[in-house]
Amino acid sequence: MIRFDILSVFPEMFESPFHVSLLKRAQERGLIEIALHNIRDYASDKHRMTDDVPYGGGCGMVMKVDPIASALHAVKREDALVVLLTPQGECFNQTIASELASFSRIVLICGRYEGVDERVRQYLTDREISIGDYIMTGGELSAMVIVDAVSRLVPGVLGNSESVVSESFAAGLLEYPQYTRPAEYKGWKVPDVLLSGNHREIDLWRKKESLRRTLIRRPDLLRNAGLSEEEKEILRSLTHEY
Repeated sequence: MIRFDILSVFPEMFESPFHVSLLKRAQERGLIEIALHNIRDYASDKHRMTDDVPYGGGCGMVMKVDPIASALHAVKREDALVVLLTPQGECFNQTIASELASFSRIVLICGRYEGVDERVRQYLTDREISIGDYIMTGGELSAMVIVDAVSRLVPGVLGNSESVVSESFAAGLLEYPQYTRPAEYKGWKVPDVLLSGNHREIDLWRKKESLRRTLIRRPDLLRNAGLSEEEKEILRSLTHEY
């Protein structure tokens, strides 16, 4: 089981996303636990202020260190990984999701405004993560993405464990095309090989289409994909086609 403790000034943002579909069932079955904590509850002044103007001047407000530190002191356990969600962090991917899935407790700090006091980075966090090279209004959406991606890797959360293995990025490649019934719709047909029942040919087709899609859309992934000799040969033949 993994427990996620999420520190935010807007914990109500999480109510709907965490109470539907897989995440809802995973919580009901005790596979994951999600606890929301309002940073404002740990502010020491009567107005429950969690931000202030930056030293040295500048626009915007900066999240204060003391409410975050107090919140962490209240919720953190020794085995917890503390993650600050910030545009300056390492870019989240499937490899990082797998690394996070090895922890039993994860604390996610949602930044806001112009960011957080630098002392939060220096002294209170273990890792900084971004979900992409763009700016959002806060780290709440990033926390939702990470909780969803990591939870899917917890044994039992997905109905079919093989789904995790075959998905895009799981093996370093994009996933092959998927089809379901009907076999033909408006003249658009499912590839014959998928209807053949020949599992060897189907497996070969899937490998080829996975490599084709990766070559066209994300060739950068091929550098670290760890391809088998068969896959390398397929890739060489595809390269000659383009």
